Amino acid sequence: MNKDEIEIIGKNVKDMYGTAVGKVIGTITDIDGSIQTVGIDCGLEGLKQVPFEQLVVQGDVVIYIPKWRLDAQRFLREKGLTIRRLKALIDIVSENDEMREDAEIIHEKYKSKLLSLEEAEKDISTRLSARLEALNEQLKSVKVLLFDAKVQFKSNEITESKYDLIKTHTGEIMEHIDHEKAEILNIQRRIADISLDGAQVQVNQREQIQHSAVSYLVTDTTAGQQVETPSVPSYVDETKTPETASASSQGAPQTADTTSAPEPVTAQPSAASSSAVQNKEVVAWRGAVAQSAPAVNSVSTPDAGSDWFAKMEAQ
Repeated sequence: MNKDEIEIIGKNVKDMYGTAVGKVIGTITDIDGSIQTVGIDCGLEGLKQVPFEQLVVQGDVVIYIPKWRLDAQRFLREKGLTIRRLKALIDIVSENDEMREDAEIIHEKYKSKLLSLEEAEKDISTRLSARLEALNEQLKSVKVLLFDAKVQFKSNEITESKYDLIKTHTGEIMEHIDHEKAEILNIQRRIADISLDGAQVQVNQREQIQHSAVSYLVTDTTAGQQVETPSVPSYVDETKTPETASASSQGAPQTADTTSAPEPVTAQPSAASSSAVQNKEVVAWRGAVAQSAPAVNSVSTPDAGSDWFAKMEAQ
């Protein structure tokens, strides 16, 4: 033990709000000489072994720090740091998506840490609520004592100086209770705020995942094939006939014209005109030969003699 640890013995102990707790009468040390617990004589409550980490030496007085306060401060520090690191991890992944696999391992570590801190938060919140109830009961007891002293003073059972002394002491106790209640409420508010920050981090994680998914879909659609509603190819308009184009532009289907001229009906040849039919076949053969002949660059005028010869043979 160092000199300060040895000098702790025999000093009065007060809590953080000035209320007397007792007096240090001894210590229990580990095998390496470090102090584990400090024995405090608390009067009617007897001897209490308090962990050395809950005591702070200030001059001739030893200040006692409640365990709920140490646990709450440790919780706020650890959860705040974990949330800040998670936010930094999300920012890194959002800036460089290639580091997602590397960040996944660290992300799981911080995520498990948050889960363990949630259990610690429930335990601390329960202890804070219990302490608030205990302080409220103490406050009621002090107010009852003060009111009864006032009745005694009004009934001339005690002097005014005694009544003023009672008011002074009870006022100090109520002031200490109010200070501790205010600190507990402040810690509860800070825990609630940091819990909202943790929930916001989880929301940001979901939004970041959704944003990454949307970015992947957009990239995949641009690089690959995009499914669209099938449209009419542009070359269909080029293959349309004039009749179809005009019908489609009018917005009504084109109906067949039933009044068009019928095809010419050829009469059955008779025996008397067999020679004329033969002459016509000769003319048709000549026309077919003329059509199958190669085209001549110069444009020829129709032969009037051929028409005359055909007419004469028909007669």
